[in-house]
Amino acid sequence: MCKVIAISNQKGGVGKTTTAVNLGIGLAKVGNKVLLIDADAQGSLTASLGYHNPDEIEVTLSTIMTAIIEEKELDVAYGILNQNEGVFLMPGNIELAAMEVSLVNSMSRETVLKQYIEKARKHFDYILIDCMPSLGMLTLNALAAADSVLIPVQSQYLSLKGLEQLIVTILKVKRKINIKLEFEGILLTMVDTRTNYSKEIMEMVHSNYGKRIAIFENYIPMSVRAAETSAVGKSIFQYDPKGKVAAAYDGLIKEVLANGR
Repeated sequence: MCKVIAISNQKGGVGKTTTAVNLGIGLAKVGNKVLLIDADAQGSLTASLGYHNPDEIEVTLSTIMTAIIEEKELDVAYGILNQNEGVFLMPGNIELAAMEVSLVNSMSRETVLKQYIEKARKHFDYILIDCMPSLGMLTLNALAAADSVLIPVQSQYLSLKGLEQLIVTILKVKRKINIKLEFEGILLTMVDTRTNYSKEIMEMVHSNYGKRIAIFENYIPMSVRAAETSAVGKSIFQYDPKGKVAAAYDGLIKEVLANGR
């Protein structure tokens, strides 16, 4: 059984890509076969995994989705890169910006990505989709294809403010497109426990959403080391294996595994 998790938040800079990288590599470390899909035109996930010029990659998610729209047959492994920390990557780049526009006029426009993922499921234990920081067509495609959605939320008021809108969208997708979609959970990121402000935001998340949506016990602490990982193209486990962020992601991985497939 393969589990597909969309990692989504319409606000950027909340640790979405960092979470996709470290959760994916962490799941691979304990013996799972993991595919990471970069569904963001910025190509941040692709760059964070060591492919620093994503716009130069010839075969990307846009290539695959175009082939599906045009009803062309493709090998499911076509374009997948084998990253050196044990995960597989379907890269993304600026071409996804044009794909976002072209999807609007496509048949079955919300399920193009799902058609690819349904074929890929047979070959992986986990598929993680790093979504765009928006609620556009590509994000809807990811939610339509996913079994669950993991929501990284920075411990700041503005990040919390947009959370309700995202939850409404997810519930709408569940009702109308993907009845099986569940919440994997809310993950608090960039938490500075030295400040009362961060503690207050954490309390607000628990009080406002804790009864409706699971909130991960593990949170990701604020760390310069974590921010540096994207620039060097490594996971936190390789870059700072004994640090507090690596320990936090280890805890998150255990919680995700406990949720089952």
